[in-house]
Amino acid sequence: MRLVVIGQAPFGRDCLKALLDRGEEVVGAITVPDVPGAKKPNPFKELAVERGLDLLQPRHLKGPEVLAWVRDKKPDLFVLVFVTQYMGKDVLDVATLGGINYHPSLLPKYRGGSAIAWAILHGELQTGVTIHYIDDGVDTGDIVLQESVPIAPDDTTASLYFNKLYPLGVKLVPEAVRLIREGKAPRIPQDPRLASFQPALKPEHTQIDWRQDVKTIYNLVRGAFPVPGAGTRWQGKNLIIQEAAPMPVQMWEKPSRAPGEVLEVTADGFTVQTGLGVLLVKKVLSKEAGKMSAADFVKASGLKPGDNFEPCG
Repeated sequence: MRLVVIGQAPFGRDCLKALLDRGEEVVGAITVPDVPGAKKPNPFKELAVERGLDLLQPRHLKGPEVLAWVRDKKPDLFVLVFVTQYMGKDVLDVATLGGINYHPSLLPKYRGGSAIAWAILHGELQTGVTIHYIDDGVDTGDIVLQESVPIAPDDTTASLYFNKLYPLGVKLVPEAVRLIREGKAPRIPQDPRLASFQPALKPEHTQIDWRQDVKTIYNLVRGAFPVPGAGTRWQGKNLIIQEAAPMPVQMWEKPSRAPGEVLEVTADGFTVQTGLGVLLVKKVLSKEAGKMSAADFVKASGLKPGDNFEPCG
C-alpha cells in the first residue's frame, strides 16, 4: 500500500519513523515550507531527507502544484499527522483509499484545532486519540481506531499531549495503516448527536473571571498552558497565570473577600479569592519580566495582601 505522509514537528517525525520502521511503503512526504531564520529545523523534513523520501513543501495543500506531485506518486492512502490545513478534495481523491487523520480527542466530542485544551477547560476526566477517515467536514469522518486516556487533576494541555496523547498517537497511526492495508479496518460513523466543535483557543477565551469558582479558574489555567495562557490584569498591566493550585474549599463557605483580592503571600506564591474558593498562584508570565515564580513576582512587583486583580468577563 503506497502511502503519502503529511506532517510536521516531532510528532509528525515520530509517526513517519514508526511507519518506515514497520516496513510500510512511503512513496512521498509533505511538510510545511522552511521558515527563514528559524532556530530549530523541521524534524519531519530532516527524517524524510535522511530516509531518501521524495519531499514537497507547499504553502497550501490545495492547488495544481500539490495535485500534480501527488498524481505522480500514485498513493493508495494519505496519512495526516499534525496537519493544520485542509486538504483539497481533488488531491484527496487521488488516493484510492482516501486519507486518515490523527485527532487528539474522543470524537465526535471536541472537534477542532484546540481539542486538548477545551477538554481540560470543561473539566473532562478523560480524553483520547481518534484515527479517522478524512471527509468534507472538520474531524467528521468515520472512525478507524480510538483509545481513551485519563485526564489527571494536575494535567495541563502540555502534559496531557506530551505524556499521553503524543505516544498514543505514534502507536495508533501505524496500527490504523496496518488494518487498512489488511482490509480489516472498521468504518465507524460518528454520532452527530454527541458531536461538539470548539474554535482554536485564543486569548479572548482565556481571560480569568475571578467571580467564577476556583475549580473553573484552575481548569482554565491548566487548559491554557502553555499558550495562550490564563490572563488577568494588575495595576493596568496584563499578567498570565501559568501554574496554580486550588486551596481546599467547603462548598457551603461564603467568600469573605471580593473576587480577585490577594489574601496572603507565602513561600509558594500568593493566594487569590475567587467567587468560591481560593487559588494559590505559583508561576506567572509578564511581558515586562518574562516567566518567574509567583514568589519572585511578589518581590519584584511589591504585590501585597489586599491588592486586587481586575476581574475579566
